[in-house]
Amino acid sequence: MTELTDHERATLKRAAFGVVYLVSNADPGFLAMLRESVAASGAFTGARGLARDVLTSGSLPRFPRRDPGRVEAEVLPALTESLAILRAKAPDEVDNYRDAVLSAAQRAAEAAHGVRPSEAAVLAKVRAALA
Repeated sequence: MTELTDHERATLKRAAFGVVYLVSNADPGFLAMLRESVAASGAFTGARGLARDVLTSGSLPRFPRRDPGRVEAEVLPALTESLAILRAKAPDEVDNYRDAVLSAAQRAAEAAHGVRPSEAAVLAKVRAALA
């Protein structure tokens, strides 16, 4: 398996979990956030290869609770950086990572009351960052 530095692993993980955070914050409410987190975790555990290893090991990243705008400003560029890391070090893993992140975002958005317009807007930004 390809070796990534601790910083690279943290970037991939923070970006992926940040996407789930952004989707969850687009539809606030404790129960909705809980359902969305559980749904997204299923996508991460169902990932393959390096993506699964990175997304299911180690501690979870923390995000500021009261500033989703700051999180978005960090997460979307981190998604693009994550793809660049994988293209350089493990090009055969790019699709696995992209699929895991998109699946987690979609599952989170659908988990509580279907996909709301605010969640669809986040999904569109995530897709653009992963394009």
